[in-house]
Amino acid sequence: MRGLATPLVLVVVLAGLGGYIYFVENKKPAASADAKAKAFDVTADQIEELQIKIADGDSSTLKKMDNRWQLIDPVKAEADNSEVNNMASSLASLDVQRVVDEAPADLQQFGLDMPHLEVAFRVKGQTDLRRLQIGEKTPTGGDVYVKRADEKRVFLVSSFIDETFKRTAFDLRDKTILKFDRDKMTGLEITNASGTMLFERKGANWLFVKPRAMRADFAALEGTITSLSATLMQKFVADNATPAELAQYGLSKPSATASILIGDSKVTLALGRTDNAETYARDLSKPAIVMVAPTIVEDLNKPASNFRRKELFDLRSFSATHLEITRGTETVVFDKSTADGKESWKNGAGKDVDAAKIQDLLTKLSNVRAQSFDDAVDPALKTPALVVTGRFGENKGENITETVTLARSGRSIVGSRPDEPGTLTVEAMPLDDILKALDALK
Repeated sequence: MRGLATPLVLVVVLAGLGGYIYFVENKKPAASADAKAKAFDVTADQIEELQIKIADGDSSTLKKMDNRWQLIDPVKAEADNSEVNNMASSLASLDVQRVVDEAPADLQQFGLDMPHLEVAFRVKGQTDLRRLQIGEKTPTGGDVYVKRADEKRVFLVSSFIDETFKRTAFDLRDKTILKFDRDKMTGLEITNASGTMLFERKGANWLFVKPRAMRADFAALEGTITSLSATLMQKFVADNATPAELAQYGLSKPSATASILIGDSKVTLALGRTDNAETYARDLSKPAIVMVAPTIVEDLNKPASNFRRKELFDLRSFSATHLEITRGTETVVFDKSTADGKESWKNGAGKDVDAAKIQDLLTKLSNVRAQSFDDAVDPALKTPALVVTGRFGENKGENITETVTLARSGRSIVGSRPDEPGTLTVEAMPLDDILKALDALK
């Protein structure tokens, strides 16, 4: 029995091994018979120089420096890294669809006697360039005839290669005009026909410094900053502009400028003359003149009123903790308190008030918006309909108090704040709604 046990054990082990081979190893996917060879044995990150030669166009040379692509010929400029990295990736992943002829006697039939496009590249650690010559498309247009300069064979690759590599020097340039770190911005200065506006960032808010201290519209400012960061050159006009050219294109006396302030440093975009819906522009730190789309022109020529905060109240129904309202000779006070994790509002006598009604009042206050601004103080503000003082911000470690005065001036409602100049005109309906919400709390 003991002698029989060993062979039985071996049989069991062999059976298990056979099962494993059948159910595991045999289930592994076989290498595809249709797997295509690569045109080049290279990876995208190995490529550190590219040359593009267009037969009926220009030629460009790009080099990777400090992990960023630079255009070095025909001009020296920063390259569009996304565009050039895409080209390097396309070269590395280029599949040979089919070999057409191993040793063609006549390259003309493939358009390769005089290629309309040639792409050359050099990999890290090497001095020689590898070249790909690109000829005509196949009759169906799905593939294109190509050959490597170091080989005789002609093969087919996908016709996308034409769209990917037929790029001029302008196509390959970085077209961003102003480069800045938005998160590090401390200010923005805009000068146009109406004067100079200076804005200062205070935490998460923007404030006017010029023409005078007042609140700024966060959304309007951030929208303009987004436009500045996204402004791209549409055309390249001159690489080293002369004083005569600056005057010719309206840039010796710009129609508008915008400066991004980061501490003591700044970058400035200047706008010149507009021709055929395109405007001449330049980064003042560089001698080049370019053309930009009119969107940024509209943004930089807005008056100060477009950048003023329209809401008369900064408090919100969820942030307010104190409210004091004077109406004629009567003053009412409301305070928010928290007990056992529950919030409640009390009036000046310490009695609870309806939470829904106080929220309605606060919402109506926060919805009051200025329709227009006037530098002069309306006389009606001397006999106000309401004076509202609110406190908020404790939940963020702040303790902000603001006061807004509202008055009737003819058929209009006007308002003012002690921290802003002049008069803010609002629609009549909000005041009537506020008075009704206030009456509901009695």
